[in-house]
Amino acid sequence: MVVAVPRGAALASRRTESSSESSALESEKESLNFKVSSQFKKEFKGFAVSEGISMTDLLKEGFALSKKKRQK
Repeated sequence: MVVAVPRGAALASRRTESSSESSALESEKESLNFKVSSQFKKEFKGFAVSEGISMTDLLKEGFALSKKKRQK
């Protein structure tokens, strides 16, 4: 018997997720699609790795901080 695995499921299972996201099913998540320079991606990914967090968590943290700052 062959079981189909959703595209990206193997990668998603390796990522560290925040506690608020851990209960969400993979099918409930959506992709954000935008382009950044290769230099920005390298720096962003390197910083996430150095902090021991996923790129997704770094993006969410940055968004939360930006949102908080702009709402003042």
